Amino acid sequence: MTSLPRHQRVIISLSLHILRAAMVRSGEMRVDAVEVRLALRCLLPHCPERWPLELFWDSAGQDNEIGRAQGTTAAFNGIVRQLRLAGRHED
Repeated sequence: MTSLPRHQRVIISLSLHILRAAMVRSGEMRVDAVEVRLALRCLLPHCPERWPLELFWDSAGQDNEIGRAQGTTAAFNGIVRQLRLAGRHED
């Protein structure tokens, strides 16, 4: 893992926690809330590609429950993969 300051590691971890919780709730309701937007914004400098972040936000606001759940799940997996490839996240 790339040596990051502790505060950056905490921000990444908290952002992923927020997105994971939103992903779980996405099958029941829209999750395009301010905390999700802030979490995505905090991860922006750490993801080499923007597409999973944009997909998560677009999916979070969908009215269709199945599409919303599938979109946020796929986007979350893409975000985690990007962070791992960039050396910013370990399990």
